[in-house]
Amino acid sequence: MNLRKTILATGVAFSALATASFAHAEPTAEVLHWWTSGGEAKAVAALKEDFEAHGGKWVDSPVAGGGGDAAMTVLRSRVLSGDAPAAVQLKGPAIQDWAEQGALADLNDVAEAEGWDKVIPPAIQSVMKYEGDYVAVPVNIHRVDWIWANPELLAKVGATEAPKTWDEFNALADKLKAAGITPVAHGGQPWQYATVFETVVLGLGGPEFYQQALVDLDEDALKSDTMKAVFDQMRKIRGYVDADFPGRDWNLATAMVMNGDAAMQIMGDWAKGEFLAAGKVPGKDFICSATPSEHGYLFNVDSFAMFNVSGDDKVEGQKLLAELIVGEKFQETFNLLKGSIPARLGVALDKFDDCAKKSEADLLAAQDAGGFLPSMAHGMALRGHLSGAIVDVVTAHFNSDMSSDEAVERLVEAVELAKD
Repeated sequence: MNLRKTILATGVAFSALATASFAHAEPTAEVLHWWTSGGEAKAVAALKEDFEAHGGKWVDSPVAGGGGDAAMTVLRSRVLSGDAPAAVQLKGPAIQDWAEQGALADLNDVAEAEGWDKVIPPAIQSVMKYEGDYVAVPVNIHRVDWIWANPELLAKVGATEAPKTWDEFNALADKLKAAGITPVAHGGQPWQYATVFETVVLGLGGPEFYQQALVDLDEDALKSDTMKAVFDQMRKIRGYVDADFPGRDWNLATAMVMNGDAAMQIMGDWAKGEFLAAGKVPGKDFICSATPSEHGYLFNVDSFAMFNVSGDDKVEGQKLLAELIVGEKFQETFNLLKGSIPARLGVALDKFDDCAKKSEADLLAAQDAGGFLPSMAHGMALRGHLSGAIVDVVTAHFNSDMSSDEAVERLVEAVELAKD
């Protein structure tokens, strides 16, 4: 009997000790991501340092390769085995996919305490929320619709700035081509075709048309004369690139502009990082200008989704991590390293370059004009099978003699098939 009492007392004492230890367990977060090189790796290291400075235990789970494809394979395996990481780098509709499966945690208490609804742009809130609940947090805002230009080459044909309309773009490109200068640096990869394509859709059709065509997938918009005009413009751009474009990586196209081998490139603001890394100065060594549109702005947002985990230490780790990610300190540090701008409005941009300051000013103007829109090319507007259908048609058109009429017919068919 005494032995039983001793065992029972020991068990109770151990349970109490375990409960006390658990209650004071340090916030812990396993973070699955694919930022493994360059400025991205430095940016993640900055978040880890901040997390640990606030008493957290960071468990790093980097998965390199495939632009995140390899990481998603690991994630699916982990979730199926009941061992999901606390935080996972996800973006766009993929967040909604996982939320629909009931895999994501609710962050509303943190969001309310930190006032996220007041500092995160509404269009980005809609990506971070599922059925009104925050399930993810934004890290940054990349702008997709940029022209990067070499001012010395533009000056050779009498131009002092990037074109403000697509007609001006064509006129400038014709002058450059006549002068023996490659007008447009471009890489022949599907996502790069799609990047150029969506900027033309935005510019020729306007924000409302972009929403109808590349977000809502409205059939009337997809088969419209405006869309035919978009493919006409894509055909013109095809005539402005050099013969060696197939398969070229985007950063090599950026180097062409930097080195004076081409005058312009249409690419997101990650291209700016290439110029800055080479010691180039915005406004002096290169020009950053929005692609022609009426207050349009195509965004590409990196984010972390929080998966359902068990254990107070892991739950508290998620909350702390989410708070820090949206906090002003990390938003500044990360985006200075990444070349993007803060996803949190109101962060001081004193340390940012002129292109970043222009990006935020244009963002605010675009919000007011209804032109702040998700990028189709970069996985923000549509689920993969739907954007893939569009990209396939755009790629086939650019690399053939396909007419604009036929391209529009194929576009409508491809989207309808993808919907089924």
